[in-house]
Amino acid sequence: MTEEVQFELESAQEAMQKSLERLDQELTKIRAGKSNPSMLSSVKVDYYGALTPLAQVANVSTPDTKTLTVQPWEKSMLEPISKAIIDSNLGLNPQNNGDVIIISIPALTEERRKDLSKQAKAVGEDAKVAIRSARKNANDGVKALKDDGLPEDAQKDAETKVQNLTDKYVAKVDSIIAAKDRDIMTV
Repeated sequence: MTEEVQFELESAQEAMQKSLERLDQELTKIRAGKSNPSMLSSVKVDYYGALTPLAQVANVSTPDTKTLTVQPWEKSMLEPISKAIIDSNLGLNPQNNGDVIIISIPALTEERRKDLSKQAKAVGEDAKVAIRSARKNANDGVKALKDDGLPEDAQKDAETKVQNLTDKYVAKVDSIIAAKDRDIMTV
């Protein structure tokens, strides 16, 4: 029976780790006043009739902390890329100079920083919900094992291990969100 309990614990840990990875992905979309090529990861460009990720039609780079440059593989893609960036509602204003698209990252206002901080905390809460869901699934699996003959003390021990795992991952989420909040609020 301990193999089944170990499987439930490993499954819970894997699900919790995936929620941390998802948190990292979501936080890269929240800008903290510094340019980062991942800011444009959600932009899809109309490439000959198909919506294609920007990274597949252009090279995105950061010459400095306040600027992004987009170098398309084909010159004819300059206009569709500019349009896609504007339509993406990222609050960015691309400048087309005929060779590359230059995007100046505006400084964040105090109000915008607070909004981004709230957004980061909401993403953190979503990650915590996913972690708690993994805990519930693991506890349900352990309870099902009790019905199959798992001793009650082994069930309680497994539930304690699941809770400790949950506490560890929730603490990681809290520290990641605190670091992102500091990053956003730093002028």
